[in-house]
Formats: sequence, structure tokens, C-alpha cells
Amino acid sequence: MMRSLAPVDMPVPSASGCAEGRSEDLYGTWRLVSFIQTILATGETIDVFGKAPTGFIHYGRDGRMMVLMVKDARPKPANLSQMTDQERVELFRTMVAYAGTYTVDSKTVRHHLDISWNQIFTGTDQVRNIEFDGCKFIMSTNPQPRSQDGEMATSVLTWERLE
Repeated sequence: MMRSLAPVDMPVPSASGCAEGRSEDLYGTWRLVSFIQTILATGETIDVFGKAPTGFIHYGRDGRMMVLMVKDARPKPANLSQMTDQERVELFRTMVAYAGTYTVDSKTVRHHLDISWNQIFTGTDQVRNIEFDGCKFIMSTNPQPRSQDGEMATSVLTWERLE
């Protein structure tokens, strides 16, 4: 049964300070450790945003969430007023950002997108399978088209809680 997260008291952390696998353990801000995709047609695995991506996801007690992820090596235009269209394209291609509300159960979190870096995702629900592994939060997708090229793939994103 899906439920909307509403403001509640935070659970008492485990002795280690790590998640215990309860849906309430999502609350707070997490830092991206890795973003791996597997192309279904070939079995190829890809570090989507490189070996050291930067990203954060935040789940609020008010039932809202936000995420911003960027590739480890991004172009840095020399001058904002002289950026080329190609530089803008590369910046767009090396990021993911969206925000909205979320619902969660013991195995999935559903992001209900109000806004997105790519308008094709705005207004959609993005379902993520979830599990906790010690101090890490692992999010995976069912097969879906990649935003980079439309190829069918699964994604696994690993996050660490910010303390």
C-alpha cells in the first residue's frame, strides 16, 4: 500500500547512525556515489556520469523531493555571455534535475514530477526500487528508455546520507 509521506517525528537512528530499512529512513539529503546503467540489448554497463559524479537527492518530511545530478567532467564555458549552443547542449546532456512529491512503501519510491530539466518527464511518475545497505541507499529502475539516446536500460544509483 502506497502512502504519502507527511510531516512526522524522525525515527531514532540506529546505533551506527545508518538506515535500518524503514521508509522513514529516506528523510534527509543523500549524496550520489555512483550511477550505473545496463543497456538491455547488449548487457553493456556504463558509468553514466563518470567514476565520480556529483549529485544530491533530498526527501522532505513534507512529502516533497528534489534531485540534481551532474557528470564528473563537465564543460566549463570561458564566458557566460559568449557561450555557444554546443556548450549549452553539453551542459544539458551532463545533468539530471527534477522535483516534485513522493510516495513510498517498503520496496519502492514513486517520484511525482512537478518540474524537470527535460520537459518530457514533467508531470510523470518515476518509480524507483529501493533498498538500504548499511549507510547506503540504493535506488534502481525497471527497464526504461535512457534519456541520452532512448535505448532500453536499467539504472542503479547508490547514495550515501549526508551527516
